[in-house]
Amino acid sequence: MNGYRYKAAPKFWRNYKKLTAIQVRSVLAAWQIFKRDPFDPRLKTHKIHRLSAAYGKTVYAVEVERDLRVVFIVDQGTVFTLDVGTHDLYRA
Repeated sequence: MNGYRYKAAPKFWRNYKKLTAIQVRSVLAAWQIFKRDPFDPRLKTHKIHRLSAAYGKTVYAVEVERDLRVVFIVDQGTVFTLDVGTHDLYRA
């Protein structure tokens, strides 16, 4: 275990419920990697500078599928998943 705690924002769950069945399977497969290490190279974790400026914290995204991302922040040992969706969620 990596020592992180995980919490999801209500917006994440709202948008998760809008995903197709195929996208949900992809998110669940990525979750298996993410919960062990959100910075695992297979997830292609990267910083989102525009959202980081808007939140005042470093915001990261992981690549779930070609155009499906999960954005999150890490704060005092807790990983907060903020949203799931296409690149459109990068807009602050």
